[in-house]
Amino acid sequence: MAFVGLGVSGGIGAYKAVEVARLLQKRGHRVQAILTRNARRFVGPLTFEAITRERVITTQFAPGVNADIEHIALASSLDLLLVAPATANVIAKFAHGLADDFLSALHLATKAPVLMAPAMNTNMWEHPSVVANVNALAARGVRFVDPGEGYLACGWVGKGRLAEPEIIVEAAERVLAPDRSLAGWHVLVTAGPTLEDIDPVRFLGNRSSGRMGFEIAREAARRGADVTLIAGPTAIEPPPVTRVVRVRSARDMHAAVMATVDGPSTGARAVDVVIMAAAVADFTPRAGGRTEKIEKGAGLTLDLERTPDILAELGRRRGDASKPVLVGFAAQTGDPVPAARGKLSQKRVDLVVANDVTAPGAGFDVDTNQVTLVTADQVDPLPILSKARVAAVLLDRVESLLQAPVPLVGTR
Repeated sequence: MAFVGLGVSGGIGAYKAVEVARLLQKRGHRVQAILTRNARRFVGPLTFEAITRERVITTQFAPGVNADIEHIALASSLDLLLVAPATANVIAKFAHGLADDFLSALHLATKAPVLMAPAMNTNMWEHPSVVANVNALAARGVRFVDPGEGYLACGWVGKGRLAEPEIIVEAAERVLAPDRSLAGWHVLVTAGPTLEDIDPVRFLGNRSSGRMGFEIAREAARRGADVTLIAGPTAIEPPPVTRVVRVRSARDMHAAVMATVDGPSTGARAVDVVIMAAAVADFTPRAGGRTEKIEKGAGLTLDLERTPDILAELGRRRGDASKPVLVGFAAQTGDPVPAARGKLSQKRVDLVVANDVTAPGAGFDVDTNQVTLVTADQVDPLPILSKARVAAVLLDRVESLLQAPVPLVGTR
């Protein structure tokens, strides 16, 4: 978890900074907001306090014995200073070393990396003085998230609007993760549900949103991995990874996984890790989906057959080798550990992530999860965490499995 100072300056894009704070916190980071005087004209401190559960800094002259040096204390604690939105005025202050408010003084005092997300009118963004200030800061190592193009608050259409919160947070993650601990590894992640068509209108499905798998793929990419994400139908956008393969049915997912493991045509290296976070349907109509809608009056009787067990097939094919590392999921009702232990041995995998989907905050389509990591010699229950934090803990464990010097399943 990193400590991020979120500087918010006075522009209409300040409202987006609330979502930036929320997404950073969702990733497991601690966030403290610093609002300039003009920022408070657009969004109030109470909003950020409610999101971050941290005191919001609004002045360098707050009462208190050590208030006059608070920017020094905060400067030494930060892992990142992120300014979003960064107005032309704040960019100029940073470029010329001014320190007439808390945010600009903090910039001079901190040794943490600085990331700025500019937002302003198109002509302002293209003005030679702003260009020169941005170039000067970039030469000193300040990173920038370029503004987006579109409709601006002033009524113009052009470049200058604040980048979307997801893009800003992804840039922040890249700054916060310079170690690239999974660089050189190819990680295959599956996510979301599969849908088994009955007819052109109906299907068999489940409640998986894909959030857990997407967070795993996002975290693996943040650590530098070459990530292939195979995703079933979901309503949320996938994270920025090396490649995304969209599938619909369990058979589609089986084919995509095996094609990737057998020898990807994309030029990627062999798969080192497979994390099967997808909720793959166990059954599908034996005759496949009908081409015409089944009318109500006809009644409906389904003859189902089992779908391919992708994880079990991967375990059989790997045998006693140590790669690819295989991770499965066990979504249960009630105590999930017995089922996870069964999967571990029956499917010859290295780690099973088990959870009770009926537990509060640990089911489908929520931002949190409460899981137990089960291996051959360890059962590690985790508290309720954001799915982003679960992904980070899981990949820490995967990294240790990648470093294991001996086959992981040969002695079972």
